[in-house]
Amino acid sequence: MHRMLVAILFALACATAAEAAEVKILTAGAMKAVVLELVPQFEKETGHKAVVDNDTAGGLAKRIDAGEAFDVAVITPGVINDLATKKKVMTDGRANIARVGVGVVVKDGTALPDISSVDAFKRALLAAKSIAYIDPASGGSSGIYLSGLFDKLGIAAEIRPKAKLKQGGYVAELIANGEAELGLLQISEILPVKGVKLVGPLPAEIQNYTTYAAAVGADAKQPDAARALIRLLTGPAAESVLKARGMERPPL
Repeated sequence: MHRMLVAILFALACATAAEAAEVKILTAGAMKAVVLELVPQFEKETGHKAVVDNDTAGGLAKRIDAGEAFDVAVITPGVINDLATKKKVMTDGRANIARVGVGVVVKDGTALPDISSVDAFKRALLAAKSIAYIDPASGGSSGIYLSGLFDKLGIAAEIRPKAKLKQGGYVAELIANGEAELGLLQISEILPVKGVKLVGPLPAEIQNYTTYAAAVGADAKQPDAARALIRLLTGPAAESVLKARGMERPPL
């Protein structure tokens, strides 16, 4: 009888372990905080464990194109469309989740520069001793946009010598630790960092929004769980999380 009970308990334990699996989530930097905040609810609802890996949009595109396995990717629609043509992601289950603009950040406690107009923003950039932003070469959406913006504003030559480029992660950390005076990056990557202050978004005339979408991996081991995460990200539970991170739903 005792042996039978042990065998039954062992079988139940094995069945539970088999049902609970790891779900690999690849997310671009701007969406990292949103995904991490929703992970506990996802794990509770699905019974699976989420494993979150973060990189720039360009970095994720290269990794997925090279064959990295994953269940769901949260990345830009353009990258998803490109990967879909290469059969790296499933065409079903794709959905736009949110969009976010670029903001200006300084160290907490310092004077806030005037960025109320394009001219004021330009003067603030020229006055700053150092400026931090994502390295365009790393594939970061905001870094690529800003590089072009500096050219358009005619100040690229002045910005280049004082640029503090970050390959990935939170650029605002360079502001918090004093490595740079002024930071330019997506607002959702500013708000989670302690010791910094969001000055505000770029002036409307030069603002750039990046939209993020989600897609299931073509070779996902847990496709149903991946779709469950996408439903969570596009559902009402994510609304307050997105708003708190300075993000909004993309226009239809």
